[in-house]
Amino acid sequence: MAKSDDIARYRANLQGEIDGASLYRALAGAESDPRLAEVYGRLAAVEEAHAEFWRKQLARTGTRVGGLRAGWRSRALAWLARRFGPQFVLPTINRLERSDSAHYDDQPEAREGGLPSAERSHSRIVQAVVGTMPAGGLTGSALARLEGRHRAGGNALRAAVLGANDGLVSNLSLVMGVAGAAAAEHTILLTGLAGLVAGACSMAMGEWLSVTSSRELNQRQIASEAAELEQAPEEEKEEMVLIYQAKGLPEPQARALAEQLMSNQQTALDTLVREELGIDPEDLGGSPWSAAAASFALFAVGAIFPVVPFFFLAGSAAILASPALGGVALLLIGAGTSLFTGRSLVISALRQLLIGLAAAGVTWGIGRLVGVSLAG
Repeated sequence: MAKSDDIARYRANLQGEIDGASLYRALAGAESDPRLAEVYGRLAAVEEAHAEFWRKQLARTGTRVGGLRAGWRSRALAWLARRFGPQFVLPTINRLERSDSAHYDDQPEAREGGLPSAERSHSRIVQAVVGTMPAGGLTGSALARLEGRHRAGGNALRAAVLGANDGLVSNLSLVMGVAGAAAAEHTILLTGLAGLVAGACSMAMGEWLSVTSSRELNQRQIASEAAELEQAPEEEKEEMVLIYQAKGLPEPQARALAEQLMSNQQTALDTLVREELGIDPEDLGGSPWSAAAASFALFAVGAIFPVVPFFFLAGSAAILASPALGGVALLLIGAGTSLFTGRSLVISALRQLLIGLAAAGVTWGIGRLVGVSLAG
């Protein structure tokens, strides 16, 4: 007779495989490259086979399993993939796959079925696909160009969530600080709007400078590589040979490939820049204006929530509604973070709510003290 803990584990494993299969099917359907779509389809088929494995384990215990559907996280990622393209969510999926790659290592039934090696293979495949993506992970979109502290390895989804979070927490704290000082409603409203514009402009300028500096650095590195290629072509060819050997090619094949590429100087430079420097010469880190616009918009989206009540309400009603609406937004952002962390939705949402409201409470208290001291 199977233990209840084993049955619960089988159910959790089955749900995980159903989630994975559903997500990879969605990626396959949204992918425009037929080769990648085939890869996603095969991954989905493996996940479906694993799901059947756990159904059989449950059947042996006499446990009936009804029709299960994908969980909220998989459905949300699938929707984002269909809306923005697979590259938008692939870094998040890669992170989740890597964190779960050892999930079956300590489960005897899974080891007997060969599931641990399949999970590690999935992780390597997704990581390889991510490695072929353009810097930023979302070709043609401003979100992909976010740099600085929000870039997070090219994860545009993470950048979007954290950008909105910055605007929400900072402006909620600002509004509550002024409200704590017992300022008039129109003063609080003007302060909130000023904080929104000032913060969004600051973020936009920071992203513009970050991307511009990155582009300038990349251009200098490309120019330096071009000079080295012209002055010492043999040394550059040897570097290329070593690069391809490091990738696993035997020396004769690596040397033949390097000689073929070196026959055209522009091709040789393009290859060295990509392989040695890790720079896409056609992209150079993205558009600084797109990065600035995306950063401005994301910050403003978060910062507007604490201000909205003061357009329609007055007095204590507006002051109470501001943190209430901000709290709802904090819960949504916390739920958003759970998409790329893999943590519980409830825990992530409540943690975000507590941190954001704590920051607002501190500034409200400081505002209250300052207001009382000035009034006295």
